[in-house]
Amino acid sequence: MRKGEKLIIGLMVASVAILIAVKVSKHEEGVDPGIPFYSTASPELTSTASQLMRDNKCKECHSLWATKDMTIAVPAPALDGMGMFRDEEWLYNYFSAKVPQDMLSTRLKPQYRMPSYSYLSEQERRDLAAYIASLKVEDWYLEETNKARQEKLTGKKQ
Repeated sequence: MRKGEKLIIGLMVASVAILIAVKVSKHEEGVDPGIPFYSTASPELTSTASQLMRDNKCKECHSLWATKDMTIAVPAPALDGMGMFRDEEWLYNYFSAKVPQDMLSTRLKPQYRMPSYSYLSEQERRDLAAYIASLKVEDWYLEETNKARQEKLTGKKQ
């Protein structure tokens, strides 16, 4: 190995070590508050609902746990924290509606509108509603999100 190569590798190793040290020190200082999304669902309900969501291709339009296929440009809402905004009974009625847009109007193009899940069994709709209602978000994240949304709308820092 040449002298220049040793120097470059040494600098790379030092850079990585510094980055790790900075990351660890920030984590210890409490800068990283953690992942703001969580679910109150049981493991059984999570498993059942996850299978229903796969079978019905929910993730083709919705993201969950802040992961979304960036190659798909569908303006459907993220499901993270949905349980903070809608209760289980409302969600059950929404999934049961023949035309969900009668309950929640939308300006989305027809191909992106929420389909009816009234064809699912009552238990499947209840499981899906219970799971979506269990999706919560930490209060601090909701406050920061609302603040950022207000700043974007008004152009004023709060």
